[in-house]
Amino acid sequence: MSQSIVVVDAFTAETFKGNPAAVCVLAEPRDAIWMQQVAREMNLSETAFLHPEAGGYHLRWFTPITEVPLCGHATLASAHWLYTSGQLPSDATVRFFTLSGELRATRDGQWITLDFPARPVTVAPPPFDMAACLGVPVLQIGSSANHRWLAEIATEDELKALQPDLAAMKDIYGVIATCKATTPGYDFMSRFFAPSIGIDEDPVTGGAHCSLAPYWADKLGKTDMVGYQASPRGGEVRVRLAGDRVYLSGQAVTVLRGELAE
Repeated sequence: MSQSIVVVDAFTAETFKGNPAAVCVLAEPRDAIWMQQVAREMNLSETAFLHPEAGGYHLRWFTPITEVPLCGHATLASAHWLYTSGQLPSDATVRFFTLSGELRATRDGQWITLDFPARPVTVAPPPFDMAACLGVPVLQIGSSANHRWLAEIATEDELKALQPDLAAMKDIYGVIATCKATTPGYDFMSRFFAPSIGIDEDPVTGGAHCSLAPYWADKLGKTDMVGYQASPRGGEVRVRLAGDRVYLSGQAVTVLRGELAE
């Protein structure tokens, strides 16, 4: 019996931009070994597996090499597919039960908003030379509760030109490089590197914005902002900080529908 699977580009309204995620809606739970094998076969930064549960969906995320506790773009992709495939009405609130607690998604036209936990950044020294790793001067360094390190650098040009030493990051979860935006329409920009979990550079990272939102809210004195992740694919994330929650809004587009032969 075959299992349907789709690929959705998240945090973009254009195909072949944003961050692609595979979404697999299951009739019932499958074992972690099978899910990891599928994620390795798909070879995308994340593959999402969800199945109906009382009041919502149980949701898990896998990179090609490991399960992760939180993923924004694959959650956005999952909600997009549930809405656009007709499995849920467009005015429904989606409840996802995950390793990071209950997450919710709502839809307003072409935009989907995710209700995620905030991950504030605490200033701290990293376990390696961050400036040497990134190859540029670093203005401030901190870490968040989900073991991501954040490094603020000076300019968009420096951010876009980064070619970090990925080997230096092998013993940590990942590094968010960020700067204040000078491009009109954006408040901040970022890139995210996580080679330890099989993602040298993630195109657009919802989870990173759970730290970027409180970080830049404090620096800019505002709670509603627009971020741009300046990877080669690129993508826009609208954020709103509300206490210990971050609301992440983005668009998505389905680019592939297929069947897994089991």
